[in-house]
Amino acid sequence: MEGFVDFTNRSQGRDQLFRATQYTCMLLSYLIEHKADKEKLVMKLKQLETSMSSGRKMFRLGNMVHALVAARRTTQLPDVVPRFCLTASNLTRALYFICDAVLWLKSIGLRPDVDKLKWRNWATKCYYFSLLMNLARDWYEISWRLEQAVQEEKTKNSFWDKHNQELNCVRCDGLHSFLLLLFQILKRHPPLLLDLVKNLCDLSGPLDTLGICKTNPGVIGFCGVLSSLVGILTIASPQLKLKQ
Repeated sequence: MEGFVDFTNRSQGRDQLFRATQYTCMLLSYLIEHKADKEKLVMKLKQLETSMSSGRKMFRLGNMVHALVAARRTTQLPDVVPRFCLTASNLTRALYFICDAVLWLKSIGLRPDVDKLKWRNWATKCYYFSLLMNLARDWYEISWRLEQAVQEEKTKNSFWDKHNQELNCVRCDGLHSFLLLLFQILKRHPPLLLDLVKNLCDLSGPLDTLGICKTNPGVIGFCGVLSSLVGILTIASPQLKLKQ
């Protein structure tokens, strides 16, 4: 109980709970919208989804400062690739929060003259670029671990003692050996796996909004729920969050 109270007291924890609820409503409304006698339930789910989205925008009003502080911190990273990727990600995320705040002002009627479509498009592009930078950082983390694994396999007769037989396949070129090694690396580094899954799931929304890869509310809702659950898990268990 104390752990739950501590979790909900954090702004990120509340945001992830609201986010999970928002995307669950989106997924459920998509699944039942064509069923008979479900019109009222679908309407209530969509209203709750809208309320969760508006609430999240209000909670995120101060996140621009957090993103700028994070960007300043990542400029101190010793490795040039994570330094560039994470700093660029945090800066574009700060721009996203600015656009998000303008859209919130529009939604509550304080700035009725705001061009909603234009600002929404800018916000989506900023969020999309931020996710691409996060994925670039994830791939960098994976690639150097792959390199390290291959080098160790070349210099030793055994690598990861429990998996010698499987990893001997690395000597053979091919997709199967690459995927096997990738699986072993992600299995041994849960924070990296969770960060990769979250970033890939988060891509579904901007890809659809920008018209790069059109999907449907069901796919976006499912990916949003999965991403939110990963976010909740990493907040509840900080050791599972990928270190910057």
